[in-house]
Amino acid sequence: MKKEQLQIIATILENEEFKKRKSFRHHGEISVYEHSLKVALLSYKIGSKFKYLDINSILVGSLLHDFYFRDWQSYKEKRPFLKKHGFVHAKEALENSEIYFPDLMNDKTRNIILRHMFPLNKIPPRYIESWIVSIADKIVSFETLIKPTSIIKLLGL
Repeated sequence: MKKEQLQIIATILENEEFKKRKSFRHHGEISVYEHSLKVALLSYKIGSKFKYLDINSILVGSLLHDFYFRDWQSYKEKRPFLKKHGFVHAKEALENSEIYFPDLMNDKTRNIILRHMFPLNKIPPRYIESWIVSIADKIVSFETLIKPTSIIKLLGL
């Protein structure tokens, strides 16, 4: 990994707001922080196979794809079906990312974050980098499907 990429990762991982995701449960016992690291690692491994891809955007987008406002599993407010976590957290993650990491944002990172939940979010990813993170997120999250009772949580319902 290049020095610039390590600096990007450090900027995000050392951020106090991002560190709060260590206490946010993702699916099962894994934290949002740990999930994001796993998605970033897998996305980096896949993206590094192709010389023409924007690895910096892949790293930023994959680390911030679940940088939403609150621990959704402990947030008990009733919401309409299409306003549940699985449908809205990508937009929340993008809003948070724009606030805390404006210098790291570009069109690709925005698209990675906003479209990582395709097909739950109806508009597909625009860039190859976005597709890579979306697929890596699904692979890492797939471990949840081993427990059928967790499928509902995977959708944020």
